[in-house]
Order: sequence, then C-alpha cells, then structure tokens
Amino acid sequence: MPNQIIDVLWDDNPVDITSEANFIWSIANKLRGVYMPDKYGDVIIPMTIIRRLECALEPTKQAVVEQFQKNPSYPEKAMYRISGYQFYNTSEFTLKELCNDADHIEANFKAYVESFSANVQSLLNDEDTLNLGSHIKTMSKGGCLYTVVKAFSELDLSPATYDSIKMGYIFENLIGRFFQNVDAGQYYTGRDIIKMCVSLLIAEGCEDIFDDGKIITVCDQACGTGGMLSTAFSYLKHYNPTADVRLFGQEYNGVSYAIGLAEMLIKGQNADNFRHADTFKEDCFHGTQMRFVLENPPFGTPWSGNAAKEGQEQAVNDEYAKGSNGRWGAGLPSGGDAQLIFIQSAIDKMDKDNGRAAIIENGSPLFTGGTASGESQIRRWLLENDLIEAIVQMPTDLFYNTGISTYVWILSKNKREERKGKIQLIDASGICHKLRKPLGNKKNEFSPEDRAKITKLYADFQENELVKIYDNEEFIYREYAVMQPLQRSYSITDDSIQNMLQSGALKTLWDETKVAELEELGTTITGKDKKKLESYYETKPVYDAILRALDMSKSDKKWLSPSEFEPELVKIFADVAADKKLIDKIEDGLSVMDKSAQIQKDKKGNIIYDKTTKDSEIVKLDETIEEYMEREVLPHVPDAQWFWEEDLTKKNPVIRTGAEIPFTRYFYKYEQPIPSKELEIKFTELERSVNERIDRLFGEV
Repeated sequence: MPNQIIDVLWDDNPVDITSEANFIWSIANKLRGVYMPDKYGDVIIPMTIIRRLECALEPTKQAVVEQFQKNPSYPEKAMYRISGYQFYNTSEFTLKELCNDADHIEANFKAYVESFSANVQSLLNDEDTLNLGSHIKTMSKGGCLYTVVKAFSELDLSPATYDSIKMGYIFENLIGRFFQNVDAGQYYTGRDIIKMCVSLLIAEGCEDIFDDGKIITVCDQACGTGGMLSTAFSYLKHYNPTADVRLFGQEYNGVSYAIGLAEMLIKGQNADNFRHADTFKEDCFHGTQMRFVLENPPFGTPWSGNAAKEGQEQAVNDEYAKGSNGRWGAGLPSGGDAQLIFIQSAIDKMDKDNGRAAIIENGSPLFTGGTASGESQIRRWLLENDLIEAIVQMPTDLFYNTGISTYVWILSKNKREERKGKIQLIDASGICHKLRKPLGNKKNEFSPEDRAKITKLYADFQENELVKIYDNEEFIYREYAVMQPLQRSYSITDDSIQNMLQSGALKTLWDETKVAELEELGTTITGKDKKKLESYYETKPVYDAILRALDMSKSDKKWLSPSEFEPELVKIFADVAADKKLIDKIEDGLSVMDKSAQIQKDKKGNIIYDKTTKDSEIVKLDETIEEYMEREVLPHVPDAQWFWEEDLTKKNPVIRTGAEIPFTRYFYKYEQPIPSKELEIKFTELERSVNERIDRLFGEV
C-alpha cells in the first residue's frame, strides 16, 4: 500500500475540554484551608481517575455487583468479561450514592475504593503511586470530603463522551495547572507534539500495518501518563480497525503511572504491559520486539553521581558490562544526562527488521562531548549502523514547562533504498501556530496543517530551504593533532624571569602561597604537612640564590638555541646548588616561541615539535588530512605538521574518531550587518524621541 494513504489530518476535529477542565479545577477550591495550593493535585488527580473508571464501568456495574453477591470468590478474569474491562468494582456504592449518607462518607468511600479490583486498588492506594487512603482521611478531618465527592459525582467522564485522546487533554490540562514546576518532560507531552511524532513515524515504511488482524506492538519506556501510547493506538486503529494494537509502557513516577494505567485499563490493554518501573534498572519487556517505539525521555536526567536516584548508577554500569548483549553496548554518556541511554534502549526494543522509533530530545545529544566521549561514540555507532533516518528541529515554547529547542529523532531499521546511508535534517522551527493564551511555557502548538506540512517535508525526501540531506559520513570525523617545529629563543630579562616563575619552574623549592596555607594551620598541622613546610624553608636559600644569580645576569642578549644558552646557565649557576633537571626547567621557563630561532632536533636529526603549539583539527571522514591541511592550516602556518594519535591497542584506548551533528550550523543564514550610517540615523532618532518624551513629562513643551 502506498505511503500516501497515511492521512495526518484525519483527527482534525477541535478538542474542547475547557468546561470540564475548568469544572475540575474549580473543585480544587474546596480543598482550600485543608491543603496548600501546590498539593491540590494530590487529591484532584486520583479523584479524576476514580470518576473516569466509574463512568467506564457504569453500563456493566449492576451485573458485576450481582455476580459478586452470588459468589464473592468469582474468578477475577471471569469478572473482567462481565465488566467489559480488565478491572471492576463490586461495591453497591457509586460516588453519587455515597453522598446520600454524609455522616458515614469516609468509611463508605474507603469501602468503595477497596471494592475495585486489585490492579486498581494498587494504583489508588499504594504510597508510591496516589496514596488515596491518606487523602480520604485528611479530607474527612478537614471537612471537605463530602463536597469533593459530590462535585466529582456530577462530572461525566465516560469513554463515550471522551475517548482516550480527549481524556488525555483533560489530564494534560490538569497536570499543567497543578504541576507547573516539575522538571521538563517529567509527566507528559502535549498531544499536538505526539501527533506530530506519530505522523512522522508512520509516514513511510509501514505498509504492513494495514494487514488484516495485524499485531502491532508499540512501546514507550518513559511513558508518563501514556499519551504517546494512546495517540499511537488511536491512529493505528483508525488506519486498520482490525489491527491488534498492543501497548507497552514503563514509567517511574507514581502519579503519571497511575493516570496512564487507568487509561490502558479502559482501552482493554493488558495491565501487565504497563509497568511502574525504572528503565535504568529494569527492562520489563526483555525479548519483546516492538514495531514502534515512541518516547520523550526527561532532559538532563542524571544516571550517576549524587544527583542520580539510588541504585541507578550500579544498574546502568551492570547493564553496560554486558557489552553488545546489553541495552547500551555502544557506550555511556556523561553521568548528568541519560538521553542517549534512552535512545540505545529504544533501539534495543525495535523489531530487528521493521522497527521504527520517534524520540524527542533536546539539543545536547546532537553535539555534547569531545571526540572520545561516550556521547560522541554513541553517535558514531548510530551513524555507522545507519540507524538515524531523520532529525526534525521543532519550534521553541512547545512544552508546558520548558521553552528550549527540541528535536525529533526518527530511527529506523527499515529505511527505504534512497535513504540508506543518509540522514535527513528538517528545520521545522518556524512551522507552528501561536496559542491564543499561553499554558505555562507553551506558547506554540502544531495545527493539523502544520503537521501535514512537516510530514510532507519528511516524506518527500527532497532538499530545499528547510530540508538538508547528507551522507552519514558527513557527521563522522577524525581528530588530528597539529604542531609547529620547536623554535624557542632564550633571554634573561625582568619579563622572562617573571614568566619563568609563573611557569612553576621553582615551585619545588619555594611556593609562597602553599607556605602561607601551611603556616595558617598552626597547631593543627599534620606530620606530613609539617615536613613539607620544613622542606620549603630548607630549599628557600637555593631559591633566593637562583633569583640573585639571574638578576645579576640580566641583559638584552637573546640566544636562538638551547645549545647556546645552556652553557651560559651552567656558568651563571656555578655557585648555586642547582642540578641538571632544575636547570632544564629554568631554561624552558626563560624561553619563548620564536620563528627566528633554530629548529630543534633530536639526536637522530628528527625535528622536535613544540607541544605548547598543539592544536586539534577536526577533519570529516570523507576528506584526507592532506587536503584539509592544504586548505585550512598551511596557508596560515606553513611549517605545521599533523599527527594521528589514535591507538586502540592500549589498555585504555586512545580514540580520535568521533561524531557530532551540529544541526543549526547547516541552516545558518548570514545576515549582513547594518551599516554604521544607518545605525547612526537610528540612534539619533531614538535620542530625539527620548528627549521629546522627557520634555513632555516635565511640561517643557
């Protein structure tokens, strides 16, 4: 089936949840005085979930209650068939009926919650999820339990009224209000962004999803509230109603996990495939190959060090020790940002033949780290294995709690022929619509038309102002060392003596700063430090003698080779206790780079190169170092020489081949500076305008 069948505009129906979101938000006012405003969400979110579940169960509620009364031990899975979902509630109560007995509402509400199936009870009551039991007690004590329950009983959140996508908007709105200060990406991703990712993901390479009865697996290992999974489910079921779409999710945060699991249960998904787990520590679906992976992992989340959560560093290192048999055999990024760990984990889950993934990242994974860094080597591995299909830069101010630039990585194991060995870069930073009213940091959104435009840019696979296409090798480079021949002149002047001292040539004899630090220790000084201090005072006379000898030898003379200068130093220090090693340090400290000086060579006649002139040159893989030197270096430094220092045979390999993707560089547009005359006119006009306003302010005109 041709790719054109994918219609990204099919859901072009406006989703208006304003009244419901405002109503739920208004309920929070009933918590005033009992909860601080930043804690309202701890009540409102679980109550919204309960009402959502209750509305879903309403058509089959009576049948479930009757069966339970007949046989309280009726099998759980059999009860699922009666309820129509993988959960149920055996209580005769509903939220509305609870309000008929206000005097016993606390006990009755607890009994109502405990009548849910075990999977729902765990997400509602566990301390590491929603901990609703403690909030029921707090609300009852504070005198607001009845009013909260009554308010929610009047709210229609049935699946018939709000499908999973619309319900996602409601949760998204609530979280945006209640949790505005959470870390970027901790809870949710805007549905407009998710739709964009799904549109890109299935725009090509997905002809198989239309097969009758097709089993389609979708995974998100940082799934938050399950928005990506829900949106993908809706898309795929729209395109193929006969498809068996199976959703798999892992989420660390208890609140978002609870919201997501509730929606998965309503969808009829297998609850065992939605796990409350830390992806760093656990692969809950080992061996299950996913057709699609969708993720928006948190940006800048540490996996090691004090900032990491307990056990994460050890778990990550243990997995890394498995090498290619583990989830991140390509390497580990720096401990402060785990985004490239999530990318590797996503690739590990992708079906080996047809797997595709859309991962949202910030700019850091594109270029962070030096040549030998984990980040660089992971990028290199991705490129060498031809896993990156496209990278799309999105507009800023798309997310509710961050305004930074973000990128969608499209990863693929089924690239079409013309994409093989290539990466498509798409600058979609200017394709969006302004929100009428900002929601937190979110000021922009993708309209269906925006989504269609970006998807077309991707699917057309043609270069234009917004699209660049490159071979993978464009982003892989070698790092060469470049040095100049060692040419140094030597002198004994006030300046050269000062430079020698600043170089630390005599610090072993006398270090004024260190001596002061040791003396400040007073009676608390340790034996080791005391000996160090005594040593300084023992060698201070030698230090002073060296400086006196040099001071007496100052002149304007310049020596152009060490062979000329060294005998002079030996003569100067004839009466000073300075050994050869110390004299060499002094000699080096008294020298400066000088192109008029003699080129120094070793005993075999080979040129010695000056390590102080060492510079690194980044050369693309498809270019020779000779070509690069001829073009970029030799016109400026004719005697420069390159050196290749990579050595992979060492115990700690020296790596000089890396990769980076400096995305913005490829879309940079030079802007001509404003002429000085034009600037002068503008400044003059501005000055005149300011003066006029000042005069009007003080009534002088």
